Amino acid sequence: MLTHDIVVVGGGPAGMAAAVAAYDAGVKDVVILDRDDALGGILRQCIHNGFGLHKLGRELTGPEYADVYRAEVEKRGIKTYCETTVTGLSHDRVVTAQCREGLLKIQAKAVILAMGCRERSRGALNIPGTRPAGVYSAGTAQKLMNCDGYHVGRRVVILGSGDIGLIMARRMSLEGAHVEAVCELMPYSGGLARNIVQCLEDYGIPLYLSTTVAEIHGRKRVEGVSIARVDEKRRIIEATRRYIPCDTLLLSCGLIPENELTRNAGISIDPITGGALVDENRETDVPGIFACGNVLQVHDLVDYVSEEAEIAGCAAAARVQKGDAGAAFVSTTPGNGVRYVLPQRVHTEGSEDVSLYLRVTQPFGKVRFTVSAGETVLATAVRLKAAPGEMEKITVKSEKLHGVTEPIKVSLEVMA
Repeated sequence: MLTHDIVVVGGGPAGMAAAVAAYDAGVKDVVILDRDDALGGILRQCIHNGFGLHKLGRELTGPEYADVYRAEVEKRGIKTYCETTVTGLSHDRVVTAQCREGLLKIQAKAVILAMGCRERSRGALNIPGTRPAGVYSAGTAQKLMNCDGYHVGRRVVILGSGDIGLIMARRMSLEGAHVEAVCELMPYSGGLARNIVQCLEDYGIPLYLSTTVAEIHGRKRVEGVSIARVDEKRRIIEATRRYIPCDTLLLSCGLIPENELTRNAGISIDPITGGALVDENRETDVPGIFACGNVLQVHDLVDYVSEEAEIAGCAAAARVQKGDAGAAFVSTTPGNGVRYVLPQRVHTEGSEDVSLYLRVTQPFGKVRFTVSAGETVLATAVRLKAAPGEMEKITVKSEKLHGVTEPIKVSLEVMA
């Protein structure tokens, strides 16, 4: 049994930023556990640019962004266990892992969960048809192409218009493949507006909304897919079914936070985000265990992942140094037009402003967000547009929270 002050589970952008922040906050005994052979996480396969504009003030590729934080980890001498898979986490912060040397157990004063997320597979989607080669999740295809040097197909259909699917539409086109279509089950895209423009419109790739893959055809290899429109209850409209010849189907149908460890530790899970229930410090309802990054909520920008991880890292360091502050807190709830609000509870006696993160239920034009506790308005914010694919952030001043005893609700109203 080893002992460390802070154990960070996951060495991607969230894990590295959290470890650096905890170290800089005064706790030097920080370790990172990661199942890959090097730090960086998903960023290692994201060779496109667009990372770092908000956080670092310059545009980088995914590997370059990861290198910035990897260098910070190495500069501080933070111990890293790579090729180490965490298999268990107890309620009293004992971390169990498998590494090359065998079984590893660590008793931690604080644990930061930063395991990221995974893609929904074909099995979770229940698409009818045969089981030929040529069906990939978008992230798997991205890794095969960008890290391993394989070309996965020539004629491609993509199901799902999340950011990974949009980026892979462009990537396949750049490699000489023809992307026949991007199909989206919902009546709107789940990706960033800039990615719709830069990855689809700039390459003449059609996007079919309220459309799904109704069947996969082929025996040894995908030969084509049938696509069809869906009604408001997402049922296939048979009259709209049509066949598209292709040799590859990429699935980009949502990301699921990797929260098996979280559940094992008895931590409560939010049914909407799929991540842990946390306070503004990203501490879960198990004292001393924190969560950040895509294991907590799926982000659209890695810059926001790093910001959230720094909050968790600093709070974990404070927990090790000072123990439980024991301040009173109130819950947060989504109101009209809001799908979820994070954090799910907020301390009302702190001295720091609190930022609330949320996503809307559907695309809107100009809207006004209102943060309220009962009849008291705590903050407002106006946006020219709001979409489910883009996370919103609203900051509430600390003095506004003092004395609040009722749940905090975030709602929107559509403006003319």
